[in-house]
Amino acid sequence: MRYTIVTLGCKVNQYESQAMERRLRELGHLQVPPGEDFDLAIVNTCTVTAVADKKNRNLIRRLRKQCPQGVLAVCGCYSQVKPEDVRALGVDVISGSGGREAFLELALETAKDRQKRESLDEALKRRQFEILPAGGLSTRTRAMLKVQDGCSNFCSYCIIPYARGPVRSLPLTEAVAQTRRLVEEGYREIVVTGIEIASWGVDLDRQSETRQRLPQLIEAVCQAAGEVRVRLGSLEPRIIDEAFCALNRHKNLCPHFHLSMQSGSDTVLSRMRRKYDTARYYESVAMLKEAFPGCAVTTDMIVGFPGETEEEFAESLRFIRRCGFAAMHIFPYSRRPGTPADKMPGQLGNAVKEARSAAAIAQAGEMNRAFREAMIGTVQQVLFEEIGEEASEIGDQKSDMPVGTSTACPPSPARSAALWTGHAPNSIRVYALGEGLHNRVLPVRITGLYKDGLLGDVIPQSGTGNS
Repeated sequence: MRYTIVTLGCKVNQYESQAMERRLRELGHLQVPPGEDFDLAIVNTCTVTAVADKKNRNLIRRLRKQCPQGVLAVCGCYSQVKPEDVRALGVDVISGSGGREAFLELALETAKDRQKRESLDEALKRRQFEILPAGGLSTRTRAMLKVQDGCSNFCSYCIIPYARGPVRSLPLTEAVAQTRRLVEEGYREIVVTGIEIASWGVDLDRQSETRQRLPQLIEAVCQAAGEVRVRLGSLEPRIIDEAFCALNRHKNLCPHFHLSMQSGSDTVLSRMRRKYDTARYYESVAMLKEAFPGCAVTTDMIVGFPGETEEEFAESLRFIRRCGFAAMHIFPYSRRPGTPADKMPGQLGNAVKEARSAAAIAQAGEMNRAFREAMIGTVQQVLFEEIGEEASEIGDQKSDMPVGTSTACPPSPARSAALWTGHAPNSIRVYALGEGLHNRVLPVRITGLYKDGLLGDVIPQSGTGNS
């Protein structure tokens, strides 16, 4: 059977799609690239914003039009929260955000007998963590390790607790076992992910006499990973304390920390029902930068939250400058029916939200450029992933080079050469020339800015083995 899987949204969705992909390959089914006819198409949806909902609908309609005879199976947060909308699109199988193994079985049954099927539960009643196999295609350089699901924070703007249910954690012993399997399979980086990984372990206290929290999990995963990199997903800022910073002794822990922020104004944070203020948040940023020198601290920011005044927005801009983020994701506030924020007074118009987004994005861009410029001249251990554009295009990117940096762009090589792209430990993208670099970690001397990342030269190695 020919199948395709399309994933929208977060790394948790990517992990779960990879698990389904792995299972289908084990059963002997053939994955086809996007755009080709299929016998089964799986759409793993997201519902974090209204824009995400629109993308879900457009994608489902496009796949149905592309291959009317194929089975269309939809799962994820959008179908969990709005199954009636998905049903109206004429899909064949509908499931929610849980039970991926059961969903896949339904999809395979429908592919055989063409009978429509649905399987939906009440997310808020979930108590068990579904253990799925980690890792996807062998050609990938990194693997997701999902260690947690659900969220119990109930921020006023967020629908995810209703879509994913309460916190459930992967047992530590299973996390270690999956880490070791991924190392054996040849992955060079493991991304620890979940809906809200800072809450890992809170549900395990009821099952164990030993209190377990995220630092204990990361400690065990880093040890099991050996020399393989360990990268963390999004973190709640209150998880950053002395125990967390002590993890700096693990050299394979990537110095990239994505701290959820959402606003740099205390009054807006209060309306958002976030559980910290800017003082606590900045303390976390300062602790990370001291414990992990040169680390990249990145964040998310929502602009145009209901009632956000010009002064509150200005406070946020001043705060992000103070934090000096390496990169930011900026989102205009999106109303989500069923959340408290949807009924708050002071809903702002699109023009205001777009203007504030543009201002925040411009400032984030300046900070990102400054962070990348500070890396010029350093040597970074880069995990190479794929071949980029022809190297002859390097000269076209000189406009992004820092003024006065004579080594920003090397002489253009032969047109037949190609650039490889990968990521430094702090997650900045690096471009460099080379041959056969896939899934290798190699030292690269950074020479200048380039596109969305940096340009560099691979430092020749005396040995011939993989780094």
